[in-house]
Amino acid sequence: MADALIEIRVIPRAGKSGIAGMRGESLLVRLNAAPVDGAANAELIDVLADALDVPKRAVSIVGGARSRQKRVRVEGVTQEFVDSTLNSKLR
Repeated sequence: MADALIEIRVIPRAGKSGIAGMRGESLLVRLNAAPVDGAANAELIDVLADALDVPKRAVSIVGGARSRQKRVRVEGVTQEFVDSTLNSKLR
């Protein structure tokens, strides 16, 4: 099974963590954690794993680990599954 890639724009230090919509072609994710010592990246993995109902180990940041714009790989699921699941969370 192929892996899926997601373009993500994060907003650290938000009041509440969760998927907040789209910004351009990127999924907008608000994170309560500050971008210190990898806390925001760890929280991003938690939020995505929970939203997609996959184990945390299946979610990895493959680009932009030190940036607000990130590329995340989700292993073991198709791009169609990720797109449809995240789109249903946006409604």
